[in-house]
Amino acid sequence: QVQVVESGGGSVQPGGSLRLSCAASGGSFSRYIMGWFRQAPGKEREFVAAAGWSVGSTYYSDSVKDRFTVSRDNTKNTVALQMDNLKSEDTGVYYCALGSVIPTYVGSYEFWGQGTQVTVSS
Repeated sequence: QVQVVESGGGSVQPGGSLRLSCAASGGSFSRYIMGWFRQAPGKEREFVAAAGWSVGSTYYSDSVKDRFTVSRDNTKNTVALQMDNLKSEDTGVYYCALGSVIPTYVGSYEFWGQGTQVTVSS
């Protein structure tokens, strides 16, 4: 049974940093994209970043590009999201997911974690 577990959320002031981690277990993940999505209150879940199996195959939404960095460790089945220069609009529940085909499309993802809260506020 595949399990996806996120960690590392919390509260931070604008301009601060947080690092999220995600670990997958219970299967073989070589063909999966590992992605991050977020959902703010009253809004739809949106793509943030993703990493494919190959080194350098990373994807970012325009809103986080140049501020967030996604990295994947295939030997440990983990993916991390380093978030710098955080803004209030980055607030939301962040989800890690495993999917295929289209990295930016929520419908492409098959397995999801429970989510971790990120709050950016002064």
